[in-house]
Parts: sequence; structure tokens; C-alpha cells
Amino acid sequence: MAVPNKGRLHDRTVDLLLKSGLDLGEDWGRKLYVTAKNQDIEIVFVRAQDIPEFINSGAVDLGITGQDQIANSGCKLEEVLELGFGHCRLSVAVPEQSSIKSIDDIKDGCRIATSFPKITKRFFDAKGKKVNIIEVSGAAEIMPYMGVADIIVDLVSSGSTLKMNRLVEIESLVQSQAVVVTSKKALSKSKSGIMDMVNSIKSVIEAESKKYLMADVPTSKLKEISKLFPGLAGPTVMNISGRDDMVAIHVVIEKSDVYDAVNTLQRMGAKGILTLPIDRLVQ
Repeated sequence: MAVPNKGRLHDRTVDLLLKSGLDLGEDWGRKLYVTAKNQDIEIVFVRAQDIPEFINSGAVDLGITGQDQIANSGCKLEEVLELGFGHCRLSVAVPEQSSIKSIDDIKDGCRIATSFPKITKRFFDAKGKKVNIIEVSGAAEIMPYMGVADIIVDLVSSGSTLKMNRLVEIESLVQSQAVVVTSKKALSKSKSGIMDMVNSIKSVIEAESKKYLMADVPTSKLKEISKLFPGLAGPTVMNISGRDDMVAIHVVIEKSDVYDAVNTLQRMGAKGILTLPIDRLVQ
């Protein structure tokens, strides 16, 4: 499995792997590859832009990278899980004072600075524009100011970096987020292992928005509580030894509902209310 060795996707990717139960050892941060303890899984740390090609060539079975990198590579891969982070878009941006207000205004010979040359070329070829693409490894925003390029194609998240560099976004090429990606060949060979990894990561993401709530509630309020807290398949109800007037309930609730849930239970006479984090949740 290939994961980004640095950049905007690195920290969250490693966090998901660790929370999914993979033990990468104490010094994984200083290695280019590690084997997860007690698992037949090897993790390689490489550049996010190289991961699609590694998967396409069969060097690795799966990886985590951005949809922007997959689109730029041109490789036909299988996205098996959207991860909900690293949201951005690849966009065309021009200087604020430029006469270019849309793609139609771009003249042949226009110089475009970008770290995404392949998808940029495909985009402008499809528009019938003969542009000069200048590949840069970063800091594309400063290229118009330096006189190196007329416009740029770069990743945009909040747009604050464009604004600081007096650039205006005029069109988006692709929307992007982090995904787990593999290939048809890898799936045909190692589908079980790949899906085990995918489902492990998915269970971590599912759990992060939930809380496990436990409380002792009046038996007379049980029907009302069951309606208020349906959980995944209704609350789990257990008898309390020596108490006919109270039962214990366990239920999974949304993290955003904890404040109201605890206050509601208190008003209904509940005691011993506890909320706990959930490491993984398989639905």
C-alpha cells in the first residue's frame, strides 16, 4: 500500500491507518517503507503524485492519494473509498488586472504555470487552445508576478492563497478529495486483502462522528427513549439486578447530538449517564 510521504494528505492518512489497527512501529516516520506488525501489509511512503503510476504498474496493490493526482496521471484506476478530507479543486486562475475573464479569452501561446501538466494539456487541448505549459514543482501562484507565466492552473481550497497573490479563479478543471484507489488487476489478485483494508479505514471514519451512550433510565420511559434514540438498530436494553423500575440502555448516537441527548435523559430521570468515544464502527 502506498501513502503520501508528506504534504497535505500525509498526517490524516497515517492517522487513519493507525486508528484502523495497523501497528507501524515506533520509528516508521524515518523509513521509506514499513511492514505492519502481525499483518501481511507493507506500507511505502512516496510522493502523492507518484502513487497512481505505482498502482497502475502493479508495484503496489492500493494507495491513498488525491483525485487531482489520479486525474493528472491519466491512469485508469478504481476508486474504492472517498475519505472526506483533502477537499480542493484544480482551477485556472489569472491576475486580478488581467483582461482574461473566461477560458474563451485565453489566446494561443498563453503561458500557463502548473504542477499538473498532463491534465492541464488535456483540458486546453479539448478547448482548442494552443497554450505553452510551464511545469513547476510548487509556488505556481507567484509565476505571473515573476513574469514566468501569464496564468496558472493550481489547487484551490479556500482561495486565500490566490487572493494574497492577487489572482482570480475563472474555471475549475476537477474537484478533488483523498481516496483509496486500486486497480482492476490488483482487485482480481488480492480483492479480499484490499477490501479488508478499505473496510477497516471506513469503520474508523464512521466511528469518528459517533458516540457510545450508556445510561440507567426509568422503565416507564423506555418507549419514549426508544423513539428518541433509535441508534443503529434500536437501543440495547438490559435489566439491572435488583431494580424493576430502571433498565440500562446502550446506544450509538451522533457526536453532534450529545449535548441535547444528555440533557434530555436527565430530564427524564436517567442516572449514570456516560458517553464514550468509538474507535471503529462497522454497520
